[in-house]
Amino acid sequence: MTSRTTPRRTVLLAAAALTTAATATGCGSDGGEGGDGGTRSGVPATTAPGTAAPSDTASASATGPAGTPLASTSEIPVGGGTVFKDRKVVVTQPVEGEFKAFSAICTHQNCLVSKVADGTIDCPCHGSRFAITDGAVEAGPAPRPLPAEEITVSGGTITLA
Repeated sequence: MTSRTTPRRTVLLAAAALTTAATATGCGSDGGEGGDGGTRSGVPATTAPGTAAPSDTASASATGPAGTPLASTSEIPVGGGTVFKDRKVVVTQPVEGEFKAFSAICTHQNCLVSKVADGTIDCPCHGSRFAITDGAVEAGPAPRPLPAEEITVSGGTITLA
């Protein structure tokens, strides 16, 4: 009779998922670390590569209170965007007056994306790049697009819905 072992990677991924779920249920968040409330384009995020983060389906608004303004529309560059590391969300403005929001958690190994440049949202860990228009993978190794987040734009203010 032959025995079948579970691959180490499967065990580690399951442990990371359980740890993330336990952390999310057991801890609250005050929604920020102080300062300006976000990381502006070009400034690296501080999550270490491979660090467990919320699942791809988790809403970034779960990391802070919904309805709290992220930025004014004038702060998001046309053809670019801004990463808000404390809220784990990135807001882009692909064309003037059109705002999009995506999870700032890379779908490869859950690193935080660090910047928006040249029409892509860039992850510093392994080089994944995502389109600012729809979060689609432009360069791997990310296997899936960045999940969209809901925002509202009213009176020149962008707010997580």
